[in-house]
Amino acid sequence: MRPFRESRVIETSTLVREEAATIPRCLIVVPCFNERNRLDPGVFLQFADVAPNVDFLFVNDGSTDGTKELLDRMVHQRVDRFMVLHLKKNSGKAEAVRCGMLHCARLGFAYVGYWDADLATPLAEILEFADHLEAHPKTLIILGARVRLLGRLIERRPLRHYLGRCFATLVSWQLGIPIYDTQCGAKLFRMGPEVQRLFELPFRSRWIFDVEILARFLRNHSKRDIGEVIHEIPLHQWMDIAGSKLRPRDFFIAACQLWMIRHERSQAGAGAREKPVALRRLYDRIRTKWSASVHGATPPERP
Repeated sequence: MRPFRESRVIETSTLVREEAATIPRCLIVVPCFNERNRLDPGVFLQFADVAPNVDFLFVNDGSTDGTKELLDRMVHQRVDRFMVLHLKKNSGKAEAVRCGMLHCARLGFAYVGYWDADLATPLAEILEFADHLEAHPKTLIILGARVRLLGRLIERRPLRHYLGRCFATLVSWQLGIPIYDTQCGAKLFRMGPEVQRLFELPFRSRWIFDVEILARFLRNHSKRDIGEVIHEIPLHQWMDIAGSKLRPRDFFIAACQLWMIRHERSQAGAGAREKPVALRRLYDRIRTKWSASVHGATPPERP
């Protein structure tokens, strides 16, 4: 178990409590797959004490390492603030988030988001995201951005940082919008029919579903007004936590998936849904080898 490091909550607990009391109710989805050694219950329990308007839905994505039992104990401790959704088999982060977000949509929370279980992004950032939504009524989506600025603590491994910058540049080019960071695991949405529709269909990608969310959103919004409905907020703190399931070679797979997302988006505009056969076969071969190395078996074919 890693050391407790939610310093912004500890040092400013009174301020956080006062700030949390002024925001609408938020529900945060926390996808979990074999997070027994990285998930720190104490952080969530303390945050629940100081932020009464923020609840959590933990989605257990078929874990096999004791994560299920850990989550059940956490929910038992704070049944008024914590919920858990157990998926029967491991389906990937994208599906875990999608199932969680659809579950949240039925519960009547004003703001709903998802957050990585390792808390690379401190929970206190949720309050700033919610405040921003309150101050900007037309904004529907808040994206956390890992930007290294003076006065901010952003710690990333150099290789992942530069690969991430290359990927973000590709995303900006493919989607045609000036976005800095799509893959930060901290996002908050103003829940409503339009946001709910973003999660109704399964995602094509297990890793870059965040890009798919943006691509789906862009179908109903012009690029001219996208900066009004989607805002990126630089994080005050983000730390690269050991144990990430993402490997450098996955960036190549992500690039292939990005191409397919772009192709599907362009074909959707033309009323067609066929994928390029050669690229699909290449992607499936890469995906099979990657999945076998990570999970020991090939996952079910995508819908």
